[in-house]
Amino acid sequence: MFYDHQQIEKKWQKYWEENQTYKTSNNTDKPKFYVLDMFPYPSGAGLHVGHPLGYIASDIYARYKRHQGFNVLHPVGYDSFGLPAEQYAIQTGQHPAITTEQNINRYEEQLKKIGFSFDWSREVRTSDASYYKWTQWIFIQLYHSWYNKNTDKAESIDSLIHHFEEKGTEGLNANQNDELNFTAEEWKSASEIDKEDILLNYRLAYRAETTVNWCPALGTVLANDEVKDGKSERGGFPVFQKKMMQWSMRISAYSERLLQGLNTLDWPQPLKDSQEYWIGKSQGAQVRFKVEGHNEIVEVFTTRPDTIFGATFMVLAPENPLVETITTDAQKVEVDTYIEETSKKTERDRMSDVKNVSGAFTGSYAINPFSNEKMPVYISDYVLMGYGTGAVMAVPAHDERDHRFAKKFNLEIKKVVETEEDVQEKSFDSKDSVCVNSDFLNGLNYNDAKSKIISEIETKGIGHGTTNYRQRDAIFSRQRYWGEPVPIYYKDGMPYTLPASALPLELPEVEKYLPTEDGDPPLGNAKEFAWDEANQKVVAIDLIDDKTIFPLELSTMPGWAGSSWYFLRYMDPQNDGEFCAKNLSDYWGQVDLYIGGSEHATGHLLYSRFWNMFLKDRGYISHDEPFQKLINQGMILGMSAFVYRIDGTNQYVSKNLAKDYQTQQIHVDVSLLKGTSDELDTEAFKAWRPDYADAEFILEDGKYITDREVEKMSKSKYNVVNPDDICEEYGADGLRLYEMFLGPLEQSKPWNTQGLSGVYGFLKKFWNLYFNGDVFEISDEEPTKAEYKVLHTLIKKVVYDIENFSFNTSVSSFMIAVNELQKIKCNKRNILEPLAVIISPYAPHICEELWSLLGHGTSIEFEKFPVLNEDYLVEDEIEYPVSVNGKMKFKISLSAQLSAKEVEDLVISNEKMQQILEGKTPKKIIVVPHRIVNIVI
Repeated sequence: MFYDHQQIEKKWQKYWEENQTYKTSNNTDKPKFYVLDMFPYPSGAGLHVGHPLGYIASDIYARYKRHQGFNVLHPVGYDSFGLPAEQYAIQTGQHPAITTEQNINRYEEQLKKIGFSFDWSREVRTSDASYYKWTQWIFIQLYHSWYNKNTDKAESIDSLIHHFEEKGTEGLNANQNDELNFTAEEWKSASEIDKEDILLNYRLAYRAETTVNWCPALGTVLANDEVKDGKSERGGFPVFQKKMMQWSMRISAYSERLLQGLNTLDWPQPLKDSQEYWIGKSQGAQVRFKVEGHNEIVEVFTTRPDTIFGATFMVLAPENPLVETITTDAQKVEVDTYIEETSKKTERDRMSDVKNVSGAFTGSYAINPFSNEKMPVYISDYVLMGYGTGAVMAVPAHDERDHRFAKKFNLEIKKVVETEEDVQEKSFDSKDSVCVNSDFLNGLNYNDAKSKIISEIETKGIGHGTTNYRQRDAIFSRQRYWGEPVPIYYKDGMPYTLPASALPLELPEVEKYLPTEDGDPPLGNAKEFAWDEANQKVVAIDLIDDKTIFPLELSTMPGWAGSSWYFLRYMDPQNDGEFCAKNLSDYWGQVDLYIGGSEHATGHLLYSRFWNMFLKDRGYISHDEPFQKLINQGMILGMSAFVYRIDGTNQYVSKNLAKDYQTQQIHVDVSLLKGTSDELDTEAFKAWRPDYADAEFILEDGKYITDREVEKMSKSKYNVVNPDDICEEYGADGLRLYEMFLGPLEQSKPWNTQGLSGVYGFLKKFWNLYFNGDVFEISDEEPTKAEYKVLHTLIKKVVYDIENFSFNTSVSSFMIAVNELQKIKCNKRNILEPLAVIISPYAPHICEELWSLLGHGTSIEFEKFPVLNEDYLVEDEIEYPVSVNGKMKFKISLSAQLSAKEVEDLVISNEKMQQILEGKTPKKIIVVPHRIVNIVI
């Protein structure tokens, strides 16, 4: 019977939509299972075949859990704020909302063609005001919270104000920017502005001067993960370090909890490792050093206070405020030039560049508090202001980077840890030796020396033991248009939040999407964007009088704001009264399976864990972590095509002749190849671009053969394959099966359209099991033991594979089972009905159609998954190969229930064996049960 995939797939996609087959109920006594894909950003290019890989895997798992009787939440939505739509708006004048809507419609059309079982009724978009109303609301909760170290959680700012009213800062243990000291009386007598200024020091969302990655061409601040090699990831524009007043999120307060929480998660170890490294916990001491001739103190954090006697110089971060104060006139030009050069590098670049040594001498000296020796103070880009104190005591004998610095600038290298190695030539960094040249520490091991020196530091009153984290607070403002407005207005220069009743604060219309002539962010172009405090509404900016009408914040939120809590909104997407009803977040709880790319390790995955922990602290949700199990899918690589252009000509030579010429290799669009071959359609190539119109070709055997290479799939390499084309030719079920068949989910693997014919052939074979010629024919006869064995072997394998995410081996098992059933001409209902259910998570359209033909009036989706019966896998008979003196002589079929002695007796008494023995007695008989019989004569 002809397998008409196009008609079948359109029919069932229409059925699922009309019947809302995948709509999830919140009112059920079924156990829940929450399956989620990482939030897609709807780009203008639409999907290529690499994008659905993770979606197909999560969809298989979601369908499987439905078959197991779970209430499955499998939603979809769009992370729809972002720079690409804004850049397009700057270039064309088209509002980003229009571009985004068009892109989403394209994405949705493509996703629906692939047959995903998403609950479309729960779709969210971060750029919808009904959604970002709650992003703004969460920001306001963060603003009105502080982190109490005593209770180890976020609390309402009211409890902090109460503490100040009762005790001032006495007994306060809070995460803060600066350590403040004041009495309850001083707090009570402070002005409102001073109180607000003090509270900003503690709020979890706060405004402060911060060093940021500033990209003038994009007119915005970029996160570290949006910058590569000193340039913006988007557009490749130069990025500079700059100090600006910025909104920040106090994620640093959660560093220890974020670290400990990793132990409770089923995540890939490399992903956990990258978060652990990013958080960067280290234990050591904070020590204060005096600067000769100045009142200033240089405070350093060191993990090796036991080596303080070997500290021979100091290095400050170029952006450390002390640099300006302590730099001498003679060194000012050199220092300023170095600071300017460093501003062109991001922190990430500076951290990763371990080979290049550079720096500048400030002209000043610090005093070592234990050796009393003078230590020249340098600046260098390997010291970061955001880690520790922005200053290090350099111990070149026992730190590789300090050693390279000391060699470059000819500084003293002093051994203080015992070693036979020559520390003048190479640093020796070990915790297994003892201290030398260190006065009262001499002879002590690392742990004892560390304890003793910290005690001495505290006795001298020059510091204390402490734990430090590399992770900095997250910058939360962007100087761009297409993002969530920050719900803040300014009165007397102080920020105040809008009332919750005024949310959402909607993005205003602007004439242009670039910063204003005064350098304000694009929202500065808005005509209606001021806050009327008396009437609690947004009004025109020319009404601002700073008495009752005030300016609103002009920055917008970063791209990660909306994606830091979207998994919660899916639980209750239409709720206009709260971001998510508590009973629903309690029911759905954590995401049970989260699939997405590893590139989000230190961005989205950290921020969403932070917001989740905060919302738990404040009692809005009950679970600690958002994503219990996470899988990073690999990448599907493209098969690029190349032509060879002879240098200086418009002549193109076929692949196997190119070695005879001086050529340049050029990417060509894979759509210009004939069918699934490597042959170039030369006429299509000439029509592709004007500069190829008069191309000439040197052919081999009358054909132009392109070269092929596996690379990342991308538009720039012209190797993108559109899933729409694959669905048209091979069907969505073919695409789904092939993407899983390519290899293990976590690995990257190359795409090859030619390989689809194999899975398409399998689908046709599977379809025809249910037909006799063109007639649908199913027998109600009881299956044979052999038929049940094929079915239950498959059940066992597929259950194991799905639960271990080994989707590729399942597809192989389907092929084996269908081949075996075809060989024995099986058309029994008791085999073919469960077979359709087993294959349906992978190939839902064909299985729905077969299920319908089998006489069922409802979808296959909620049918119980077939249960394994191991009895069918027990062998009745074993065919034993019988070897004599190492050579196989014959085979004998015996009952699988026989003991080894019974097998031995039956083999010896066998007529063929008697002929071989010729009356002799065997020297040795070895029976391997269910495997083989070996006889030595």
